[in-house]
Amino acid sequence: MATTFQVRIANDDKSYAAQAAQAAFAVMTALESHLSRFQISSDISRAALLAPGEQLRVSEPVFGCLQIARQMELATGGGFSATPAALQSQTAAPRWSLLPAEFSVLCERGKLEFDLGAIGKGFALDRMAMVLREWDCPSFLLVAGGSSILAGDRPSDNPGWSCGLGDDNATQRYWLNHCSLSGSGLAVKGKHILDPRNGKPAAREGRIWALCDTGAESDALSTAAMVLNKTELTEAVSRNPSWLIFLSEGETCRCLGSRALPARA
Repeated sequence: MATTFQVRIANDDKSYAAQAAQAAFAVMTALESHLSRFQISSDISRAALLAPGEQLRVSEPVFGCLQIARQMELATGGGFSATPAALQSQTAAPRWSLLPAEFSVLCERGKLEFDLGAIGKGFALDRMAMVLREWDCPSFLLVAGGSSILAGDRPSDNPGWSCGLGDDNATQRYWLNHCSLSGSGLAVKGKHILDPRNGKPAAREGRIWALCDTGAESDALSTAAMVLNKTELTEAVSRNPSWLIFLSEGETCRCLGSRALPARA
């Protein structure tokens, strides 16, 4: 994931909230060891060694993340993929499947060059949120690198957590609770987002934000939205009414989706 995570908790007992935050950070650190393709001992790195027909039993977090990745691939018509750069090193996209009874991933074709960078941060936020709720700290705001946000219950003194479309000084701000907001764009890292359907860099220039129920969904959707055209985006959100997409158009944003907008902050 290679990014900075923040935990904000609204709780009268600051000492207890600090302990809960540390428990959430511990989950994030453990997930890094499972999901990172840069750690040679991770399940993701080991999966890259599979030959067609071979399978690998993976940890529960990796299996869960890959399940959501496959769901998002189907929901976005291939705009999202767990192997986004595969076509740069292979003539055809790898093919894989999950074996739930065996908690395993099966390599069907090609090399499984998994890269969960476009979903891993959001998945980690979801798992951190589970820990905070177990600690009876349901009012929280979790942030991953500034580009992915997951809001829990609202603080007692506000209608939600104030979050903006852009940097901390963004003028378009909303009160968020029980949802996740993720953004994608090319301004910081350049043309790093690839269309997994053809291996080419994303053509969209403007920034995009996705509002969904979970961090994994919004993280993956914001990336997929960078390569999908407006017709494909409209079709995707029409099939998934819990999704909302903000498209930057100059100084304003246009929304796609039937989900109600959060209240403006």
